[in-house]
Amino acid sequence: MTGNDPFARLPEAPSFEVTSTTVADGQEWPKAQYSGAFGVPGGQDVSPQLSWSGAPEGTKSYAVTVYDPDAPTQSGFWHWAVANIPATVTSLDEGAGDEKGSGLPSGAYQLPNDARGASFIGAAPPAGHGQHRYFIVVHALDTEDIGVPADSTPAFLNFNIASHILGRATIVATAEIPAA
Repeated sequence: MTGNDPFARLPEAPSFEVTSTTVADGQEWPKAQYSGAFGVPGGQDVSPQLSWSGAPEGTKSYAVTVYDPDAPTQSGFWHWAVANIPATVTSLDEGAGDEKGSGLPSGAYQLPNDARGASFIGAAPPAGHGQHRYFIVVHALDTEDIGVPADSTPAFLNFNIASHILGRATIVATAEIPAA
């Protein structure tokens, strides 16, 4: 694990509560949240269940992102990005981030992950690379529409989130694939 903190250079934001029946903060992803698309045995690319509460007053929408800052790239790896979740929604079911976004609320949409699919792509750290961290973040925003095209990158979404952030709720999951 590295000391790379993806929020170190961003303005601080009040925190609120996010929980998951899929994974607990600091714990390893279950096998279903690993990537079958990248050939991880047992991986199914199933997005996690999330529930949140206590968002700051004035929240008009949410965005959800899953990011691995430990990927062997200069920019980490974005596994999932969902924009324009209505403020009345406070949970997503496990599997909501399938290729059709069938479990997303009306008006919400998925942006392409770093594998270029508009869905959740599971963990697939290189074998022997060590433990990776996956920052699962619910962003409370002061706008109903973040104004980012659906074919944008998660990095561009997060650039726009920075000027609309009211609060941030985070769970950090982990994953590791031992060397062969």
